[in-house]
Parts: sequence; C-alpha cells; structure tokens
Amino acid sequence: MAQKLDKDDVLRAVTKVAGFMNIECQIEAKEEPADKHGEGAVVVSVQTLDNARFLIGKNGQNLKALEHVLRAMLVKDGKEGTIVLDVNDYRKSRATYLVDVAKQTVARVRNTQKAEALFPMSAYERRIVHMELAAYPDIATESVGAEPQRRVIIKPYP
Repeated sequence: MAQKLDKDDVLRAVTKVAGFMNIECQIEAKEEPADKHGEGAVVVSVQTLDNARFLIGKNGQNLKALEHVLRAMLVKDGKEGTIVLDVNDYRKSRATYLVDVAKQTVARVRNTQKAEALFPMSAYERRIVHMELAAYPDIATESVGAEPQRRVIIKPYP
C-alpha cells in the first residue's frame, strides 16, 4: 500500500530535479487541506529569475510535464497524492486571466443570446471557468470536444 504524500517528500524531489537541471531557484511547499473528496494536495511554489519561461513552456506544457515527472518519481518511492507545481505564480495569474476572459464572454453572451466557445483548455483550466460561472443563474457552461482541443461553451441558460 502506498504512503500518503507529504510536503517534505515533494520538496526533496523538486530540489533533486532543480539540481539536475542546474536551475537556481527558491522552493516552498505547503499542504492544502483535503477537499470534499478527502484528497489534499501539496502545492509547490518555485521562484526563479532566469529560467521561468523554460520551466513553464508554451501554455504551461513544460509545467505539466514537470508535475508528471515529479509524480512518477514519488510513485516509484511508494508515495501517492496530488502535486500542484507553480513557477513564478504562473498558475495564479493564468487563473485570473481565465476568469477575466470568461466574464467578458458572459457579457457578450448576455447581449447576443448566442453561445460562445472559449479556446482549448486543460481540465484544470476548464474547471476554473465552470466553478466561476456556476454563480451566474442565467448562464450555462459545458465542455465539448476531445483532448487536447476540449473547450468550454458558454451559453444562455435555457
């Protein structure tokens, strides 16, 4: 049986990867409390001056790949849990951007009464949009398409 992941395990793994990649950075990890499904996450914040674009990649692809490598390293050591990796607060600023785009789209949908599709997003990003727009009683959202072209449709509530 696998052991629950803790922040020290993740810190060691991230430090190992950063050392291997020869990246100067500051790393902080914190454990987030369990959600309604009983699953918590270890959130790792990496701050670096010179390699942020390389670590994040186009649309966060390198960031997702690094998360995958870290998860694989920890599973190999018999640990299991959720890891969220953020470089220079990219995920935080991306979430703010997604919410802004969704709200602008809601305004257009309300004016035209026609559905609009957003650009393709990861499951995590689509969830942010769905959660934000759940508070709008006159708007409905749904995800359509297949990965990696899956996107959110914003439409007037029927």
